[in-house]
Amino acid sequence: MSDIAPTIKFPHRPRRGVLLGLSLPQLVLVSAAVALLLITVVSTGLLGVIALTPLWAAVGLLVAVRRHGRPLADWAPIVATYTGRRRTGQALWLARPVTRPRQDGLLHLPGTAASLRVVTPSDSVNEGAAVHDPHQQTLTAVARVSSRAYALLDPATQNQAVAGWGRALAGLSRTGHVATVQVLERTVPDSGDTVTRHWARTGHPEAPVAGQVYAELVASAGPAAAPHETYLAISLDLKAARRLIAQAGGGLPGAFTVMEQTTSAVAQAARTAGLMVSGWLSAREIAAVIRTAYDPNALSALQQWSPSGRAEAAPAAAGPVVQVESYDRLATDSARHATYWVEDWPRVEVNTGFLHGLMFTAGVRRSLSLIYVPQGVESAMRDVQRRKAQIIADASERTRRGLVDSEADSVEYADVKARERQLIAGHTDVAMTGLLTVSAASDALLDAACAQMETAAATAQVDLRRLLFQQPAAFTLAALPLARTTR
Repeated sequence: MSDIAPTIKFPHRPRRGVLLGLSLPQLVLVSAAVALLLITVVSTGLLGVIALTPLWAAVGLLVAVRRHGRPLADWAPIVATYTGRRRTGQALWLARPVTRPRQDGLLHLPGTAASLRVVTPSDSVNEGAAVHDPHQQTLTAVARVSSRAYALLDPATQNQAVAGWGRALAGLSRTGHVATVQVLERTVPDSGDTVTRHWARTGHPEAPVAGQVYAELVASAGPAAAPHETYLAISLDLKAARRLIAQAGGGLPGAFTVMEQTTSAVAQAARTAGLMVSGWLSAREIAAVIRTAYDPNALSALQQWSPSGRAEAAPAAAGPVVQVESYDRLATDSARHATYWVEDWPRVEVNTGFLHGLMFTAGVRRSLSLIYVPQGVESAMRDVQRRKAQIIADASERTRRGLVDSEADSVEYADVKARERQLIAGHTDVAMTGLLTVSAASDALLDAACAQMETAAATAQVDLRRLLFQQPAAFTLAALPLARTTR
């Protein structure tokens, strides 16, 4: 076993457009402008073209001017959708009491997650449950995961853990019926209830001096802690697993049988990566995780009401009471949230623990999600060939026009060739997306926390991009363990 600390190098993120470096909105806008120009020339001549000068200028600005790394043409549909939501009152979501019977297990979440329902294989609430998405046709199970402190492990053990997690992802990708894998690591405000329970059960408050000192520490230090929680969500593609589900009896019972087989394999593979799956969450535990993402201050009450000491909530109470959307943040119950997308991972070879500083920034409440989407070998190879053709075509066009070569294209082409060799060698292809949600009790505290996280990300050589005008959907993907994607 090697004693050299493991390292990782991320591929270059492609930035080329659909055609001639233009994105799809840019291409549509340019095509429409050219078509209008031809019609104007034929129908009204040069005078009509001159009369439409403001329109040509507007098109030029939308295509050429960039804002926050995107051309204005790309921002137009996003801003239009946000404006439409605000004008129709959809930027404000309120939980309303209903008099008719509620659908069993419905989580009552805002936005695109409104139809999600938590289901169990039997009437027992203590067994593992899963979240059913009737629109995307997925069934998602969530597990609580723990491990030893990675940064404190010796290089040989780190190598073993990294290789084990890679094998676990490869195994999930090869099944063909796993839609998404999500790793969610978050900090939560500790209510101190667990420490209080332990002190009440095993402590000795009657001790002359130590008893009083420990009682004061339990009362003051517990709520000030910020423990870390890690969840692993596995999403089963019900369409892709249709044959296996039919063999298992069909319907949701058959889907649960396939899911149990998948989760058992996941738990075994996780152990080889140094991870310990402490249990697949029940319906009430899943609801509590979602509830505390929207309302962190609810954690104390949920723990106190639970006989086991673990936070539990009724599925109907999983969503927020109120949600207010702004262009750069989201307000829910007792917290304010801002979600970032990891636009670029480190461009140089780094240690596998490069996110340590970002994940352990003191005094900041945040959720970090890594979302893995397995890619089929055939579709991955088609994507490789398409990207190679685009790079070669762009290089030929620059040569024809007498422009200098682009070193970025050379780096991207080398990455594509390396990816192709790995696919030919039998490796699986996984698309990874990183999302970070920062939470705080007020807008001022949120701004301060965001500044801290942006500084920590820069130190870790990670480029964060705040998802403007898209905060509700981004929060659902980043802060909730639902293994959802934007498809």
